[in-house]
Amino acid sequence: MKKLLLIPILLLIMQVSTAQLPFHRGINLTGWFQASDAGYIQFRKFTFKDFTEIKSLGCDVIRLPVNLHDMTSGAPDYIIDPVLFSLLDSVISWAELLQMHLIIDNHSFDPSVSTSPDVGQILTRVWPQIASRYQSRSEFILYEILNEPHGISNQLWGSIQQQTIDAIRAVDTRHTIVVGPSGYNSYNDLAQMPVYADTNLIYTFHFYDPFLFTHQGASWSTPSMQPLAGVPFPYNADSMPPCPPELEGTWIEDALGYYNTQGNAETVRSLIDIAVQFRDEHNLKIFCGEFGVYIPNSDNNDRANWYELVKNYLEEKAIPWTIWDYKGGFGLFEKGSFELFESDLNIPLVEALGFNLPEQQPYSIKPDTVGFTIYDDYLGTRINEASYTESEIDYFSTLFPNNDQYCLYWSGGPQYSLIAHDFVPDRDLSQLVEAGYALDLMVRGNVEGISFDIRFLDTKTVDPSDHPWRIRTTLNDASPGWDKRWHHLHIPLLNFTEHGSWDNNTWYEPEGKFDWSAIDRMEIVAEYGSFENREVWFDNIRITDQDTANVIETGTLGIQQPALSFRDTRLSAWPNPMNTSVTLSFGLQENSRVELIVYSSTGFIIRELVNAELAQGSHSLAWDGTNSTGNQVPPGIYICRLQTENGTGHYKIIKTGSARQTSAF
Repeated sequence: MKKLLLIPILLLIMQVSTAQLPFHRGINLTGWFQASDAGYIQFRKFTFKDFTEIKSLGCDVIRLPVNLHDMTSGAPDYIIDPVLFSLLDSVISWAELLQMHLIIDNHSFDPSVSTSPDVGQILTRVWPQIASRYQSRSEFILYEILNEPHGISNQLWGSIQQQTIDAIRAVDTRHTIVVGPSGYNSYNDLAQMPVYADTNLIYTFHFYDPFLFTHQGASWSTPSMQPLAGVPFPYNADSMPPCPPELEGTWIEDALGYYNTQGNAETVRSLIDIAVQFRDEHNLKIFCGEFGVYIPNSDNNDRANWYELVKNYLEEKAIPWTIWDYKGGFGLFEKGSFELFESDLNIPLVEALGFNLPEQQPYSIKPDTVGFTIYDDYLGTRINEASYTESEIDYFSTLFPNNDQYCLYWSGGPQYSLIAHDFVPDRDLSQLVEAGYALDLMVRGNVEGISFDIRFLDTKTVDPSDHPWRIRTTLNDASPGWDKRWHHLHIPLLNFTEHGSWDNNTWYEPEGKFDWSAIDRMEIVAEYGSFENREVWFDNIRITDQDTANVIETGTLGIQQPALSFRDTRLSAWPNPMNTSVTLSFGLQENSRVELIVYSSTGFIIRELVNAELAQGSHSLAWDGTNSTGNQVPPGIYICRLQTENGTGHYKIIKTGSARQTSAF
């Protein structure tokens, strides 16, 4: 009888041990904050709606990869760009509102470059800034120190990870920290890492075995596995592909030879058991932060079989997980689709993972019947930044935006350099054209002689005689005039002129074939010559039938005043519009005397928030919407001005109360 009771007791002990884990299943939200600079983050690539949809699948956790080290001022201080904080604040608020866990994953990582032994100098500088920013936020927020360290010994990495834990805990003792071993967070390396004294940790590992199956087609492996396709799971001798000639004599040829011993469920379970053993021996919390199969060269049914096997065994062993990834090469959507939640989910894969399957409707392009935003601080939803240019482009310029926080800055580059905004999926604007809709925007230039085109391109069809036709309008000295001030333009789409097509390295003159019902993208292009020494700013770019936008002159460009970059100083405000208070954040490259003053829209001083010597680094403070006498200011537009002793000045428009809407858009 005692032996019969032993198994339930052991299961109860395991359940008590793993019950401490705060989440169960979720996804990696990739290709979003994995940018080379905060200024390149396409913030509306994902929205609160995406978070609600992910939760509706049955997820309670999102792992958010962030190229954190690239979003700093660099050595020696690695000051985090306030733009990152501004964007991350919103994402954290979405997660908290939905009561979903959010893992801020430091994904500063190159699979082909070994982790530097000096990485601790960066980690112990960036993580205290993150911890300081979010120490008072809910426990739904977790910190993951570094994704997949590799090429560094577990002993050295373990020491660096301890230093980083200590640096975080000096600021934030509440939030859970995710730690992992070297060897690309391999389960095989878990036993080689320290068991840290801190008890508020989760130990992570990644799982991609058998690698031959999960990474067939991957270009980033050594050697490239792009030629390899059709490896089945589980192993099936009749459907095994031959070794591609390019891979003969490599480890891949050897792995194909013994795949019959690796490509099976028993091996997969035994490898996951290595992580289970580590957990049980030390009574720790563990988490599988990544697992997945690359889409292009794998069979979809085999993918689903593998995911179901891995997911079921992880859950049998009470190991929480996040798949790699949501949208992308390992994602939840059909191969080659637009990755739309309502029409493109990979049904066998969703079912294999035990997710809730929303109703799917076949996608068909429908005409737009209302206007939409292309840019207003951020690119609009389902619009991808697709520029191929040597120009400088900054979607988060803080140099006197027309309103809100940012404007779009463009400078430099040779003739034909451009900004491209790709509509995904393509848009049918035909009804808007007929209804008299226009391209409406704010624009500002620094010198006379600026000339460029704004154009739309339609979609090239399978018809060999068809081409991606262009239709354009030209901006120059005549319209709007470049006097360093904002100008409001309202250009009816009917006023655009067909231009022709560049296709297959050949120019085609216009043939009257431009199709407003299948618009692929909008481009802003230096059609008439080099853009050297020319600077242009854009704000509030929309397709609309309203011609009521207001120019809000927050400042006039000085003759010698350059566009500002993060390395000068950025000033951000969140939330904006404000309710009861707004948090103002900025960074200093050096110790400096700082003035931070709130003005009325007519230029009167409302309140001096700072007039003091401040240390180098990141700073944040709150304005509660009161004036210098402590009285609440009325709803309206207010301007916050930051001035440092080196002459750097920044302005931020803050909206309060009913000032949320300042135009008829």
